[in-house]
Amino acid sequence: MTSRPVSRFSSLDRAELATLVPELLLIGQLIDRSGMAWCISAWGREEMAQVAIEEWAGSSPIYTRRMQKALKYEGADVFTIFKGLQLDIGAPPQFMDFRYDVQDRWHGTFHLDHCGALMDVEPMGEPYVRSMCHDIEDPTFDATAVATNPKAQVRPVHRPPRASTDQHPHCAWTVIIDESHPEVTPLAPYHVIEKTRAAVVELAPIDSTDEGAADYSGDLVADVDFGAFSQSALVRIADEVCLQMHLLNLSFVHAVRARSSDETQATEIATRQLVGIAGIAAERILRALDLPDTPEGALRVLELHPLLNPAAYVAASIDGCTLAVKPSDATADGAWIGLCGPGETRPLQAAVRAVDPHFDVDVAGDAESWTATLVRRTEPAPEFGEVAVTRFSTGATFEFETRKSIPITVL
Repeated sequence: MTSRPVSRFSSLDRAELATLVPELLLIGQLIDRSGMAWCISAWGREEMAQVAIEEWAGSSPIYTRRMQKALKYEGADVFTIFKGLQLDIGAPPQFMDFRYDVQDRWHGTFHLDHCGALMDVEPMGEPYVRSMCHDIEDPTFDATAVATNPKAQVRPVHRPPRASTDQHPHCAWTVIIDESHPEVTPLAPYHVIEKTRAAVVELAPIDSTDEGAADYSGDLVADVDFGAFSQSALVRIADEVCLQMHLLNLSFVHAVRARSSDETQATEIATRQLVGIAGIAAERILRALDLPDTPEGALRVLELHPLLNPAAYVAASIDGCTLAVKPSDATADGAWIGLCGPGETRPLQAAVRAVDPHFDVDVAGDAESWTATLVRRTEPAPEFGEVAVTRFSTGATFEFETRKSIPITVL
C-alpha cells in the first residue's frame, strides 16, 4: 500500500498554524481579485460575472462537504451552513465579517459588518457592485447552501449599492430551510469539477488524542478561535483550505476556457491569475509567520504556499535551494502547478520576489518533471503587473485582530 504524503503544514506548531489558517482563507478570497481583472479585460463586466457564478457554484458545494466531513459537523440545518461559511475561502474571517443569528435549526440570519469584497468593488462604480452583490451572490449563496440542504434558501434583507459609505451593516440576509421550497440543484460546472482528482483527494485523519479540539461538532461560535483546535486539526484545515483554492481555480479555468477564443488565451488568463495570487500569497505568508527575507525564508514560503499544497495533491520537495516537482494528481487535473515549469517561470518568480526582489529561479526539466533553483540577481526585479493588480484589493494589507469565541444560541 502506498503511504499518504505527510502534510507540509505538519512542520508548523499549533500557534503558527492558528495564525496561518485565516491567512490561507483570505488568500483564497483574493484569487478573484487576481483573476477577474483579466476576464473583464477579455470579455467585459457581464461575462466576468458569469465566470464568477460558474467558478463558485462549481467548486463550493464540493469543498463545503469536504470540510463538514473532516471536522465532523455534517448536518442539514442552519448551524451546519453557518459553520461551513466560517471555514470557506468565500467568507474569510473579519475581512468578510459575517455576524450570525439563529432563530431555530431551520431559520437564521446573517449580516456583514464589513465586506472586504465590497470595499474592493465599490470604487469601480455601481454596475460592478450590482454584478457582485446581486448577479453573483444570488446563485452562489444557494449553491453553497445546497451542500448542506437543497431546501435551503438564502435571501437578501438589504444589500448594496449603499445609499452612502456610512451605511452599515453592508448587507443582511435570511437563511430559511423549508420542505415547501423547491430543491436547489447544482449548476452544470459542479458536475465537471466533482470529477477532478482534487475533489476526492484523501488527507490524513485528524488525531483525536492531540491536545485541543479535534473537530467543530460543538456549538456554533460567533468567531472561530483557530487556536482552540489541535495541531492535527489545524494541519487538516490548512490542507482543506488549499484544496478549496485548487477546486475554485479548476472551476475558474473551466469557465475561462469555455469563453476563450483558443487554448492560448485560456492559458494566459489562468497564468496571469496565478502570478497575481502567487505574489500576494507569498507576501502574506512571509509577514504572518515573521519569516526572514533570506533564501531560507523564500524556500519556507514556497513550502507553505497554496501552489504546492496539500502534499497529497501536489508532488514537490525542497532540497537545499532547489524545488523539485514531479507528476501528480495536480498536474493531471491541470491545476496551478501545471502552469509552472521551464516554459513558464512567472508564478514562481512572483512568489520568491515577494520575499526579496533580488530573488529569481533557474528552472530546468520538462513540462511535468522539473526543478527550480533559487538564485540571487544583482539587480532587483520590478513587481509583476499581475501582482500590482491583485494588490488593488484591501485584502492585500488586511490585518486580523484577536476576538473572543462566543457560542451562538437560539434566540
